[in-house]
Amino acid sequence: MSKALLLRGGRLVTMDGARRVLSADVLVEDGRIKRVGRSDGRTAGRPKPTVLDCTGLIVLPGLIQAHIHLCQTLFRGLADDLSLEAWLAQRIWPLEAAHTEASVHASAMLGAAELLLGGTTAILDMETVRHTGAAFEALESIGIRATAGKCLMDAPAPANPPALREPTDKALSESADLCAKWHGAAGGRLRYCFAPRFAPSCTGPLLRAVSDLSERTGATIHTHAAETPLELDTVRRATGHDEIAYLDSVGISGPRAALAHCVWVDKDDIAVLARQQTNVVHCPSSNLKLGSGIAPIPEMLAAGCRVAIGADGAPCNNNLDAFAEMRLAALIQKPRLGPDALPAAQALELATLGGARALGLEAEIGSIEAGKCADLVVLDLDGPHAQPEDADLVSRIVYSARAADVRHVIVDGRIVVRDGVLKTADTAEIRRTANSQARRLRRAVGV
Repeated sequence: MSKALLLRGGRLVTMDGARRVLSADVLVEDGRIKRVGRSDGRTAGRPKPTVLDCTGLIVLPGLIQAHIHLCQTLFRGLADDLSLEAWLAQRIWPLEAAHTEASVHASAMLGAAELLLGGTTAILDMETVRHTGAAFEALESIGIRATAGKCLMDAPAPANPPALREPTDKALSESADLCAKWHGAAGGRLRYCFAPRFAPSCTGPLLRAVSDLSERTGATIHTHAAETPLELDTVRRATGHDEIAYLDSVGISGPRAALAHCVWVDKDDIAVLARQQTNVVHCPSSNLKLGSGIAPIPEMLAAGCRVAIGADGAPCNNNLDAFAEMRLAALIQKPRLGPDALPAAQALELATLGGARALGLEAEIGSIEAGKCADLVVLDLDGPHAQPEDADLVSRIVYSARAADVRHVIVDGRIVVRDGVLKTADTAEIRRTANSQARRLRRAVGV
């Protein structure tokens, strides 16, 4: 029986059905929220709980990022100012091919540490084609909630570099084995996703097999879609279909599918995505930095699409800050559609309930409600940048807050960050190991 935890005296942004903001305590038992409301700290049949004094602080649901590449964290700053296609071919694919178990583990630890310290408690992660088990071992030890998967790339050149391409059967077999080992591990905190890189990198038989595996196992499908016009043209020439329609034809659609980007979609595509209830993951920083464009997120939301948010990877962003993504997601739509487009409350929903839906965990995370997993973030908004204190709270969180404002982070009822310090790993050791492995990777590919 785990020790109970009481978050006392905070101001809660619950993201519950009524979107209540209230002053209340949160009692946590066995990793779940037991009670929201005033509490005397007593717990039936238990010792006195650990108390986190949240007086003057803000308590949020843990932030959720539904498109991350932890295997790329060591590539930060090595692939700047390139288009997507050049970014992949000249830097990302050679660097991924040079990964070892040690460097994948170091990359995952570095990225997960940044995420936790910045208030992200759950992620949907696409790894590279090899050493995914090492990433899972890092995620297990550091304490983040993660759904991750081995990247699948079986199409012949030029769609894939020979160093990353795998035979279809081998790719699927290894992915199924990883799913059997890791889906539901760490008490359910770790889950598996099937992760075909994107349609040009994958054959039709692989994509159809992924759909079947997802159906059998209940695992999420995580891929990219409609990121650039060249990608759309490539898929259309190869298949005779628009990309969203092609993915649907091979079973990559519906509530278990998460499509990152969807920048270049038209009204018909949006209607299809809404009807399917396919999850779209908006990555505003990545789309701007790579010059891919601005996804029509307000139009998707108006049509009833399920939308989440993600930072993508460190070499196309160059940070993993959910607060930066929320702010940018709201701001970039306003020149297109007017200042009332994508208000702060909608941006916050992308990073909480939207992310929970994309991970297939809407019943478990994304809001502060009794019975849900205790994934919580405590913010200190006393800094000058987030004042005055009587301004609209959701506005302060989305437009003013920073990752550095995170004081405490709880995942599954466990305190993983306390007073701004990571408690589940040594950040100095993470930094030393990451720098050593990054130097080796740079030498290996001549960057």
